[in-house]
Amino acid sequence: MDDGGLARTREYYGRVLGGSSDLRTDACVTAEATSALIRSALARIHPDVSAHYYGCGLVAPDRLAGARILDLGCGAGRDVFVLAQLVGPEGSVVGVDATVEQLAIARGHSDWHKNTFGYERDNVAFVAGDIARLGALDFEPASFDVIVSNCVINLVEDKAAVFAGARTLLKPGGEFYFSDVYADRRLPEALKSDVVLHGECLAGALYWNDFLNMARGAGFPDPRLVTSRPLAINDPAIAAAFGAARFFSATFRLFNIPDLEPACEDFGQAVVYRGGVSGAEDVLVLDSHHKFEAGRVFPVCGNTWRMLRESRFAPDFTYIGDFTKHFGIFPGCGLIMPFASGEDAPLASAGCC
Repeated sequence: MDDGGLARTREYYGRVLGGSSDLRTDACVTAEATSALIRSALARIHPDVSAHYYGCGLVAPDRLAGARILDLGCGAGRDVFVLAQLVGPEGSVVGVDATVEQLAIARGHSDWHKNTFGYERDNVAFVAGDIARLGALDFEPASFDVIVSNCVINLVEDKAAVFAGARTLLKPGGEFYFSDVYADRRLPEALKSDVVLHGECLAGALYWNDFLNMARGAGFPDPRLVTSRPLAINDPAIAAAFGAARFFSATFRLFNIPDLEPACEDFGQAVVYRGGVSGAEDVLVLDSHHKFEAGRVFPVCGNTWRMLRESRFAPDFTYIGDFTKHFGIFPGCGLIMPFASGEDAPLASAGCC
C-alpha cells in the first residue's frame, strides 16, 4: 500500500469509524449463514471486539485443528479469536494489521479470550505491519498452514505484493483462504483518494478478471470461488460515484501447489470423502462446484484431485485414478464471470464442473 492509501485506511478504521454500526454500505458486513461450530465460536467473542468487526465473509475453512494461521488485516481480532478456538490449544493464530487503534482492542482482550477458551497458554499474537510488505515482518518462509484475510486486500494499493507475500509464507499444500470485494469492471483511479469510498471497501475493489490474473501471476494457477453475493449500495451519494458498476463479496481459496493446470483437465479421476471432519461430518464443501457427500464417488479434475491429496485434506479422502491417461477438458469448465450465478446456485455433486 502506498503511504496515501495506508494513511486513508488508518484514518477511516482508526478514527472515523467508532464501530461496525457506522458503516455506510454492506460491503464490510458478513451475510453468510454460519454453521453450529462457527456460531459457538462467535458466541465466545468479547462484545467490544465484535463491535469493531469489519468483514465481508467467513474466513474459517474446514479442518483447522492444530494449524498455524496468519490473518492479514486482522483489525480488532474477531476472526483471530474465532480461529483460535478452531485450531485449538495446539494451534496458533497470528494477526497483522496497520491500524494502531484496532490492534489495541485486540491485544487488550487477549487474556479475556484465553481464559474464556480455557487455554493454559495464549495461542494468538498480534503484529503491527503492512500486509503489502510481509517480507519486512519476522516470519519464516513456508511457515503457515493457512493464511486468511477478510475484506482487507481491496484497501491495499499493491495487491500483487499481498498475493506474492502470502505464497512465500505458505507451506507446500497450504492455502490462502480469503473474502473480499470485487467489481465487474475496472474502477477510476481517482475514486481511491476519497476516504469514505476507499474505507467502505469499494474504491479499491479489484475487477474480478484482474484478480484472477494477479493470483495466477503470484503462483496460484487455479483460484477457486467458494461463495459470492452481490452487494447493495444504499447510500445514494456513494452509489452515484460508481455509476453502473456492480460489486460482489466473494470468498476464494488459493492452494500453494505448483504446476496446477489452468483449466479442469479430465484424467478419469475420482475421490470419496470419508467423512468426519469437524463441522463437515456429512458434507465437505471445497468450492462452489465441489460438494463432497461422505461415501459418494465424485469425479474430479486433476487439479481438484491434487488440491485434496497434497493439502491438509489428504487423510479425509480415498483417491481413485492417476495421471496416466487424459480424456480432455471437463464440459463447462471456465465461467465467463465467476459471480454471475451467485452463491445460491446449486453446488455440483456428481462431477468436477
